[in-house]
Amino acid sequence: MEQGKNSYGASVPDLPGCIAAAETKEEVLQLIRDAIAFHLEGLKEDGMPIPSPHCSSATIDVNVA
Repeated sequence: MEQGKNSYGASVPDLPGCIAAAETKEEVLQLIRDAIAFHLEGLKEDGMPIPSPHCSSATIDVNVA
């Protein structure tokens, strides 16, 4: 998820084209959940495999002197 000047955006790299944008963090999280479910339902209906996750994330701390 990214915070812009006036909005938030979210994308799912493992599901190309699966994106959402909204004015609040809570709204964009709900929209991306809905987008993921819709995308996966479409893949199943088309008889296509659901891709395995390849992306990961981590948080690191950096000391700046």
